[in-house]
Amino acid sequence: MNHTSSPTLTVPLWRAAHGRTGDKGNRSNISVIAWHPALYPVIAEQLTTARIAAQFAHRTPARITSYLLPALQSINVVLDDVLDGGVNDALNLDSHGKALSFLLLELAIDVPAELAPLLRGPAE
Repeated sequence: MNHTSSPTLTVPLWRAAHGRTGDKGNRSNISVIAWHPALYPVIAEQLTTARIAAQFAHRTPARITSYLLPALQSINVVLDDVLDGGVNDALNLDSHGKALSFLLLELAIDVPAELAPLLRGPAE
């Protein structure tokens, strides 16, 4: 992001958005929903497929697809082949659903300081 005219705060994504998850077979679906409509453009600009891939590199997803849903102030992230074969095949249940959304929500983003009152959680 280009914030040359405005100071920014670096915060974990969970302060700007929450997540909903689901899985089917070996595919995880994570929706990232902005806490406030003004935060959505900031999130959409920074939650790139490349950054998501880096965050999940240790899970080695075969493909990552991201769908921008501005009317809902959300982004739908689909991770293929990331669930150790699927819920019924995996020995590691922690790799499913909410655990993966929490991993994504730990990603650091830069938020313009003027949007700080819209963030959730403790001020830093």
